[in-house]
Amino acid sequence: MGSPPLSSSAIIKAMRKPPWIRARLPKGNFKETKKILRGCGLHTVCEEARCPNVGECFSRGTATFLILGDICTRNCSFCAVKKGNPLPPDEDEPLRIAEAVKRFNLKYVVITSVTRDDLEDGGANLFERTIKEVKKIESVKGIEVLIPDFKGSEEALAKVVSAHPTVINHNLETVRRLYPKVRPLADYNRSLGILKKVKESDPSIITKSGIMVGLGETQEEVIELMRDLREVNCDIITIGQYLQPTSLNLPVERFLSPEEFKKYEEIALSMGFKLAFSSPLVRSSYKAEEVLNLLREREEISKDALP
Repeated sequence: MGSPPLSSSAIIKAMRKPPWIRARLPKGNFKETKKILRGCGLHTVCEEARCPNVGECFSRGTATFLILGDICTRNCSFCAVKKGNPLPPDEDEPLRIAEAVKRFNLKYVVITSVTRDDLEDGGANLFERTIKEVKKIESVKGIEVLIPDFKGSEEALAKVVSAHPTVINHNLETVRRLYPKVRPLADYNRSLGILKKVKESDPSIITKSGIMVGLGETQEEVIELMRDLREVNCDIITIGQYLQPTSLNLPVERFLSPEEFKKYEEIALSMGFKLAFSSPLVRSSYKAEEVLNLLREREEISKDALP
């Protein structure tokens, strides 16, 4: 005989988050931020991926812009972004992003996208155009892009690198062993190759990668991933707790304690990462401007790295 079904109270208890995971409630400029975004006809990964920090970030008048639509061609099992057949790229999107940046008066702009395997260049051309449009805005002092893997196309990646953003972020998301379950259409080595090629093409660009923990990985596997990132000269790593966004996504295998996150941060810094941010609610774009400012203070980054 199989195990009896869980009672509703047992299911609620199993899903209950620990007390150290508490997202901040919306306040301040939250409604105004949403109004501006809707008025410009824009998507954000904050909303589409159900980020736990959306209330805090929107309240501060910041957001991570999502280009190339809101439908992804990949089937990553951790992600809440819609999957399916997307519409053709909106060629006016770079101009609308620039308009929103002006209205928010942003100094630091973070741009990401869904994965577009249906496009020959994976959407790299729209990334390039968006970066160039945002650079025209006088208030902007830095641009960070969180890019897909472009199916490993060096030609597509070169378009993004040639636009010279301040930071190029490409997330590994999880350890090598879990890729078939977590990112079945992605490739661990291909993602490492993206970060390596960026540094080889333009060493002045800061590289960054983020992972989730709590998906069943071991500490040894996370440390191996850190070593792999350092071998391709990745500058910054972010580590956050995986939180199941919907019932259709992978369940959380384990909630790590704040002490475990702190230990990962210490290990990463000891390996030579310029900055490491490891905490339950850390996400790859969370407080990105503050992260870069801290790095500038520590490293006195050359102005050549700025737009």
